[in-house]
Amino acid sequence: MNSQKIMSEIEETINQCTKCPLHETRANTVPGEGNIHSPVVFVGEGPGADEDAAGRPFVGRAGKLFEEILKAVSFSREDVFITNVVKCRPPNNRNPMPDEMMSCAPFLFSQLQVINPILIVTLGAVPLSFLLEKKTVRITSMRGNLIEYKDGVMIFPMFHPSYLLRNPSKTKGSPKYLTWQDIKEVKRIYDEHRK
Repeated sequence: MNSQKIMSEIEETINQCTKCPLHETRANTVPGEGNIHSPVVFVGEGPGADEDAAGRPFVGRAGKLFEEILKAVSFSREDVFITNVVKCRPPNNRNPMPDEMMSCAPFLFSQLQVINPILIVTLGAVPLSFLLEKKTVRITSMRGNLIEYKDGVMIFPMFHPSYLLRNPSKTKGSPKYLTWQDIKEVKRIYDEHRK
């Protein structure tokens, strides 16, 4: 069975999912989108209000900034795969609860299995702590470091775009400045492993 067909089946299962209470308040599921042959997958925590309305990841204010970050190194959304740990919006954009993430985990892991990326870029602390199975992680000290994950796959933590919206300074050492360094490294790895 080809990758696109498998991914469509995963999306269909996500669309019908009622495994956790998040399905009760969603307008749309947000399975993820992009190039399923990309060596790089970006993983956020969960959809916000704009994403819930559109059924697409990273389309609100943080999403617009995310697109600018990608464009800065000649990436487009279509070059990479973009998804979240949970596929339905947590109420009031709160962080997903552990049981919600566990309910959604098979979807994310199935997507990663189909894509088989070299690099998983976690946006913010939530997806990083989830994938590393650690209760707390310090994104400020871990961002920009390659972390061995499993089966030759690496994790590369970056700040979440919404954090950058709250910290707009571009001075040396600021979150925006560091994100510029980080996205250049992601692009380098992408170019090295492009299929």
